[in-house]
Amino acid sequence: MGRSVRSMLSGGLIIGVVLAVMPVHAEDAMPASLASQFEPGYRLGAEDVLLVSVWKDEQLTREVVVRPDGMFSFPLVGDIQAENQTVEDIRGELVKRLTKYIPNPNVSVAVTKVASYKVYVVGRVNKPGEYVIGHYTDVLQALSLAGGLTPFAGENDIKVMRRVRGGQQAIPFRYGDIRKGRDLEQNILLQRGDVVMVP
Repeated sequence: MGRSVRSMLSGGLIIGVVLAVMPVHAEDAMPASLASQFEPGYRLGAEDVLLVSVWKDEQLTREVVVRPDGMFSFPLVGDIQAENQTVEDIRGELVKRLTKYIPNPNVSVAVTKVASYKVYVVGRVNKPGEYVIGHYTDVLQALSLAGGLTPFAGENDIKVMRRVRGGQQAIPFRYGDIRKGRDLEQNILLQRGDVVMVP
């Protein structure tokens, strides 16, 4: 076999190995890494994905998705309330219900994809849209994710819109003051579903 052919084959083999260890979808890798930031105190929401494992029972080991109604279905036990629950809450409930069918069930629950912890940045920013955020993300960090303000943004008229007990609350945020180091307490931590409006 000629040297050039061997070089091509070895080069192709290297490329093949590299491709084999890369994730199939690069975007799928990020949510799993985000999940590690949330556990164990993270409270679940709709669209989050969990891996439920029951030791020595492959039929009861599967990924489940939290539905829009805040629940997910699991064999033998039916629907489980997941929204606003922690991973440990879910594990405890599964153990309690499975005990009727399996003696001393050994259950583990892990978040494999965080999709519910979203905020929205709209208006005069460079990249308005929906963002999956870390558990502790403040207004400045959300604006940074959105690429910052455009030149004509009303930097001292920004508002954080938050749903509170079925109503809407508008929380003012004066970016110009923050930039000058004043009233830093305005830079609040965002909650799931908050909308940052930049006029």
